[in-house]
Amino acid sequence: MLRLVVTLLAGLLLAGCATSGDDLAPKTAGHVDLKRYQGTWYELARMPMYFQRNCAQSEARYSLMADNKVAVFNRCLTEKWTWEEAKGTATPQVPGQTDKLWVKFDNWFTSLLPGVAKADYWILYVSDDYKTAIVGNPNRRYLWLLSRTPRVTEDTREDLLSRARQQGYDTSRLIWRTPDSKMPN
Repeated sequence: MLRLVVTLLAGLLLAGCATSGDDLAPKTAGHVDLKRYQGTWYELARMPMYFQRNCAQSEARYSLMADNKVAVFNRCLTEKWTWEEAKGTATPQVPGQTDKLWVKFDNWFTSLLPGVAKADYWILYVSDDYKTAIVGNPNRRYLWLLSRTPRVTEDTREDLLSRARQQGYDTSRLIWRTPDSKMPN
């Protein structure tokens, strides 16, 4: 009997060790039609990221390239009413898988460390009509709630928040887009 208990415990222990870290990562959207995903997305809210520290409003423009890469153009309107811009490229982390991308921006850092300077861009959710989306990263440190319009209904906002919380994100850390009425003239 003791041998059976030890064998069962050892089996459970080994099964726990065999579990990959991906099992703890957020679930992605599955297949994302990058052709439909391209275009302009407005950031409704984000978890703080260093390069966005001065942003009051942000938007991203994605364009599908011939080689299944995505051209990325991000811009941020600061509270001082100036635009900050960044260009880059998104590529699938796994060939043929369109919901987990690497994003690499064209800047001095990526020139210095070309194979290292890339960020996870996981599409966690995209609505059936491709009007709202949630993007995050595997360690849940960063999160973006996106929409094709700068504002959404309260119901849509609550739906996005609920989906993010179900994925294990702390939505109390979100920084919300500054309303146009609060931007300087």
